Amino acid sequence: MRTLRVGIASYEQMKARTIAIARGEYRPAADEPKVWFTSAESFARVLSDRNRVLLATIAESAPESLTQLAELTGRKKSNLSRTLKTMERYGFLHLVRGARGSVAPRVRYQRISLTLPLSAPRRVGTKAA
Repeated sequence: MRTLRVGIASYEQMKARTIAIARGEYRPAADEPKVWFTSAESFARVLSDRNRVLLATIAESAPESLTQLAELTGRKKSNLSRTLKTMERYGFLHLVRGARGSVAPRVRYQRISLTLPLSAPRRVGTKAA
C-alpha cells in the first residue's frame, strides 16, 4: 500500500530545509514527509471530508474524463477541475491526458499520513508560552 507522507512547517522552515538540501547539508530520510503545508488548516481545506470522498471515488471508479467524474459525484465540472488541479499540485493525484483532450484523474496513493507538530511554530519576535 503506497502512503504519501505530509508534514506541517512554516514557510521559513520549509525554505531553510530546501536550501539545506540544495547545499548538500541535509539529506531527508526516506520516511520524512514529501509534501508540506504551512498549517493544519490549509491541509484540512485541501483534504476536506468532501475531497477525501472525491479521491475515494476516483480510486474506485477510475473515471475516463472529468465529465464522467462530474456525473459520478454530482459536482460541477469547473469546480472539479479547480479542485483536481490543486490536488495534483500537492501530489495526491495525477491528471492524465486522454483521447480528444479529455483529462482522467488517477489517484497515486492509498493512504496519506500527516506528521503534525504538537506546537505551532514560533513567530519571529514572540516568546514561547
